[in-house]
Amino acid sequence: MIDASQLTPSEAFDHLLTGNHRFIAGTPEHPNQDATRRAETAPGQRPFAVLFGCSDSRLAAEIIFDRGLGDLFVVRTAGHVAGSEVLGSIEYGVSVLECPLVVVLGHDSCGAVAATRAALTEGLGTNSFVRDVIERVTPSVLAARAAGLTSDDDIIDEHIRHTVDLLADRSRLLADKIEAGETAIAGLSYRLADGSARVVTTRGLKTDDVTG
Repeated sequence: MIDASQLTPSEAFDHLLTGNHRFIAGTPEHPNQDATRRAETAPGQRPFAVLFGCSDSRLAAEIIFDRGLGDLFVVRTAGHVAGSEVLGSIEYGVSVLECPLVVVLGHDSCGAVAATRAALTEGLGTNSFVRDVIERVTPSVLAARAAGLTSDDDIIDEHIRHTVDLLADRSRLLADKIEAGETAIAGLSYRLADGSARVVTTRGLKTDDVTG
């Protein structure tokens, strides 16, 4: 069993990617998913990572990273857009639960990014709250365009980078924890077809620690 209180950000990152490698290979261990673990975590939780991902139904974090009850503190929104509630939830995971790692998980064929690209070409065309999601993704798509990026994967990577930067720049708590070496942020892009989580960007992790 992982003792989150003893993990460095790099060790937590390694645990996460090791689970993803098992998932890709079709050899999951399904850890911490039994009655014993349920009883152990009932009094309290000590997850080793905050997982902030897209709400897409194919991005079930505990399955993708072969983890179980009490391992991941999961926050999800369409297109992993971040408002104050998301920032507060992530800060709770880092400051109260003492998670040494925050992960932003995007993916290929992201509907929120596709909708934003279409809206910028054809107009928003909606008065629903979906408009708010599109408006929050828009800066990422515009930045990608300004950089000359045109492929879906490159634009999605830019959106992941933008989200990681937003978390670190808007949250003084996160920035201070990263500076102190107590936590780190990793931006990953998940590939739907093969189940792999590829590293896009990191804050607070050494280059030689990033093996994914």
